[in-house]
Amino acid sequence: MRDTIEAIYGQESPVAGQNQRYDESLAAFQHLYGPGPVSLFRAPGRVNLIGEHTDYNEGYVLPAAIDRDVLLLARPRDDAQVRVVNIEEEYEPREFAISTEIPPRPLGDWANYIQGPAQLLARQKSEPLRGMDALVCGRAPWGVPRGAGLASSSALTVSASLALMRLNSIPLSYGVSLAAFCSRAEWYVGTRGGVMDQFTAILSQRDHALFIDCRRRASGYRYSHVPLPEGHVIVLVDSGERHQNAGPLYNQRVVETRLAIQLLKARYPWVSYLRDMEEIPWEECHHFLPEQITKDEVEHQGISLQKLMDGGTLPEAESFFVRKRCRHVMTENHRVLAVVEAMQEGDLARVGELMVESHASARDDYEISTPLLDRIVEAINEHPDVVGARLTGAGWGGCVVALARAEAVDDLFAHVSTLQQESDGQSVEAFVTFPAPGAGHLATINI
Repeated sequence: MRDTIEAIYGQESPVAGQNQRYDESLAAFQHLYGPGPVSLFRAPGRVNLIGEHTDYNEGYVLPAAIDRDVLLLARPRDDAQVRVVNIEEEYEPREFAISTEIPPRPLGDWANYIQGPAQLLARQKSEPLRGMDALVCGRAPWGVPRGAGLASSSALTVSASLALMRLNSIPLSYGVSLAAFCSRAEWYVGTRGGVMDQFTAILSQRDHALFIDCRRRASGYRYSHVPLPEGHVIVLVDSGERHQNAGPLYNQRVVETRLAIQLLKARYPWVSYLRDMEEIPWEECHHFLPEQITKDEVEHQGISLQKLMDGGTLPEAESFFVRKRCRHVMTENHRVLAVVEAMQEGDLARVGELMVESHASARDDYEISTPLLDRIVEAINEHPDVVGARLTGAGWGGCVVALARAEAVDDLFAHVSTLQQESDGQSVEAFVTFPAPGAGHLATINI
């Protein structure tokens, strides 16, 4: 395992700490389930450099997998039961039977991210599936921080999917089909997100960001690996504020962008996603969209909000902002393409400008920022060795991402530490993260 761990995390992440984490997880698994063979799986979290809330609109994104991940240890059972324990004690053990109809647990329950892929697999396979005894380890400092906008829930979905497939001898293809499966499986929890998190967890390469065109074509999805600028690192600043991805705010944004599509169809009948407006200038189309529309007005136009959510949890909003949500998505798509081009040309000044513009759009048009995130972004962007900084992830808390010169990291950390006094009691933490390889089965060993 030592060579495997070093191959995954490289020299940047202290290998001794990872070795200890794996040893402790194996010992905990043996204590829970006894000696015998155990398979180890991991799936990384992700940071999004730019392209927020564009993936479920079939737009463009530029994320990178991070060197913090979810580790899942599993052993097959002879029945359909799944027993799963989280090494973090605040999460209670869970047990369920694999079937085509697994009752969801309450909104936000951690087991839903395992039940989702189990149910989807059961619906796709005609033969009965074997369950598993499993242990999940996502604890700091090596796990993905929960609720920080770094896709910890998707990492759990991906690692559980890998385990269930391998333990049931289902052929694994670490590509688009597996990523698409994991994306669909996560709809089980009630959100209606896109494909970015799962694709990043599976398709990423070390030292590269991942450009994804989230439009599915007959030939699949288009993506490419984009090397990070030499001499620069990704810095994450965790605000300490926590969001709930399965909550109503996320799905409200989904509804608002889908409402925009329905309203635009009157003028542009071919539109199915906001991505279809890519070649239409904003100045030409914005007046077809109301700034705000009430729930009663939506229903009066014959639009079903429940149908728009496609079975997802319907937000309890009485009115919806349409124009500025649409403006964010359309302009953000252009910013993603421009950042990829600027990175390839080495124009880091342009990259920084676009990251700043992206945060302003997320703050003002999509309204997913917070006062604390805004203060952190402003303070980091003042540092002379920072290319650019913006919020990352779904928003309403979580992390700020910055691209900075590697040699300036210590000074930047000192700069961030002064923000603690302005954090409203939250614990603000900064750390460097290195783009990591995608998810996989690490080994099957006897303990």
